[in-house]
Amino acid sequence: MPEPLQLSDDFNYALERMESGAHLFVTGRAGTGKSTLLQIFKRSTRKNVVVLAPTGVAALNVGGQTIHSFFNFPPRLLQSKDIRPNRRYQRLFANLETLVIDEISMVRADVMEAIDYGLRLNRGSGEPFGGVQLILFGDLFQLPPVVSSETEREFFSLRYASPYFFSADCLDYIDLEMIELRQVYRQDSRHFLRLLESIRNATVDRDELEDLNARYQPDFEPEEGSNYLTLAARNATVTRINANALEALDSPEHLYTAEVKGNFPDRLFPVPQLLRLKVGAQVMTLRNDSERRFVNGTIGTVKECKPRSVVLEIVENGRPAEVEVEYDEWDIIRYTADGADLRKIATETLGTYRQLPVRLAWAVTIHKAQGKTFDKIIVDLGRSGAFEHGQTYVALSRCRTLDGIVLRQPLTLRDVLVDPEVVQFYERMR
Repeated sequence: MPEPLQLSDDFNYALERMESGAHLFVTGRAGTGKSTLLQIFKRSTRKNVVVLAPTGVAALNVGGQTIHSFFNFPPRLLQSKDIRPNRRYQRLFANLETLVIDEISMVRADVMEAIDYGLRLNRGSGEPFGGVQLILFGDLFQLPPVVSSETEREFFSLRYASPYFFSADCLDYIDLEMIELRQVYRQDSRHFLRLLESIRNATVDRDELEDLNARYQPDFEPEEGSNYLTLAARNATVTRINANALEALDSPEHLYTAEVKGNFPDRLFPVPQLLRLKVGAQVMTLRNDSERRFVNGTIGTVKECKPRSVVLEIVENGRPAEVEVEYDEWDIIRYTADGADLRKIATETLGTYRQLPVRLAWAVTIHKAQGKTFDKIIVDLGRSGAFEHGQTYVALSRCRTLDGIVLRQPLTLRDVLVDPEVVQFYERMR
């Protein structure tokens, strides 16, 4: 398993600025440790901190709450008339010192404006964001905010320069400092890092594209037990690959049923409620093991199915090792001021989901692979190629090495989708 992370100069500087009360945008390429830094800050700070995320899955991953549930926002385009004071949580808002928002690349400008107005309203303050420190984490070169309907597209084209958070007017009234983490922990090949950077910034030339397309192997079939994982652009591709591979195994099927307590919506289940596994199945672990035997994203092969656990074979430093994975828990939390110390912010568990923290992993979507690290991947963008900004970059940057990548289709310049608004924002902030 990975060695304990040594704090870089970037990490130390970021932690100092976080404690100083500065408004921050913490960013960096894939694999620079943004999530790790957030967790270090959560554990080490004495501030009253609330951690929010734009989606339920992202909130589960960081042990926080969704933006909409914390502020009680309706699930639609947000305007000031939608924001009302929450009398029940007045003390919670009064105690709040620092608001952390993860996956900020997915937060839209209208939501950012609503956060500002909601904080000012609930804290009875005319200061920007109600006088609360703002710390934003994310990489805008990865997956963008969702603007799904024609009505929403028309609204954003008329009201904002772009749908991204940085187009919100409220940010004009704070001094937002960008901290760009530069040390990449996932990859160490300078050549591969240079190729990834050219994909990230859409500066890739034909020679660099040729270097990447040397990994194009249309007829590649992974050897049994080689732990190659397909990263696909579309859900249908992932479902088909996993179902066919499980069906092909001759071993008997074992069913593991989840235990659900309290309010835990079906759409947020991190693992299927009925998990079907067989000996020989390729799976991915979805939690970090307290004993560091595996991490979120470790690929392994099921060696034994027990009534309440599975034994996996994983490859550690080039050598196979067996680990037993038991049931684990995910909690949906809500922040509250009703703890023993009325000056502090506490958490309350609304729902708990208990299941084996593994999923079938002959294939996963590129979206679900965000934030994870793999040794061997097959990138399948489908016949029509990439269709979302940052999609190709997210897929390629999951892998530790260039040699660990296999391309199902050759990459073209059309697969390198980067929003010019994002490029301009970074240039302004540097």
